Amino acid sequence: MIDIHTHILHGLDDGPGSLEQSLEMARMAVSNGISTVFATPHHRTSRYYTPSADIEEAVAGLNESLLEHGIPLHVKSGQEIRVTPNLINDWYEDTLLTLGGTRYLLIECPAYSLPAELAEICHECSVLGLVPVIAHPERNAEVAGDPDKLLQLAEWGAVFQLTSDSILGTFGSKVQSLAFELCSRRLIHLVASDAHDLVRRPFRLSEAYEKIEAKIGGDYAEYCRRNAIRVANDLALEKREPVAGRPRRIFAMFR
Repeated sequence: MIDIHTHILHGLDDGPGSLEQSLEMARMAVSNGISTVFATPHHRTSRYYTPSADIEEAVAGLNESLLEHGIPLHVKSGQEIRVTPNLINDWYEDTLLTLGGTRYLLIECPAYSLPAELAEICHECSVLGLVPVIAHPERNAEVAGDPDKLLQLAEWGAVFQLTSDSILGTFGSKVQSLAFELCSRRLIHLVASDAHDLVRRPFRLSEAYEKIEAKIGGDYAEYCRRNAIRVANDLALEKREPVAGRPRRIFAMFR
């Protein structure tokens, strides 16, 4: 399997604190059936600024260590980029990394809202030949209030990545319920672990696919698996016609 969203690099954000912990995470990923991961440190948050050069250097160093230790995992570079009004300017200034040099740009919204500039960012990405991959929309309160807002973003070319722990219930039953809803409405294109460590947020990608197979269907789980491979190979994603639904009140997931 391919995991497009991980925090496996040590010392750059809230992922592992040492190389040894990164290597243990790599072993866990392999045992979970993963062969390739994208290292996507947080970028442009209030706590973290991770320059692309630092990430590329860390990825090269980790891949070298993986070879030395005989761990059959390959790491590719990326960032989890917080949505800000300067995101497109940052692209022009060559400070952003796509996923492994592909057309896919992993972006993150604040937990409680979809920023006003997000639609324009998605449009600008399409003009630039980029595809914005919006991370874990199932954990966003505005999406919980009105999942159809993802339809509007999809019209501008955005695709959506579900986090393993969401569908497994780690973030609570309401987030899990929304995760199932987004899958059943064909609004999710990709599944990733968003792994940060060995215990609190580990690699549980295979378990997530098993849950999707059980609740949504094996065909949909395989569709998401294939799309991760397509990201790694810089190919256009498979897409399915989404199902529209009635909007719900914002913050309903927190009642």
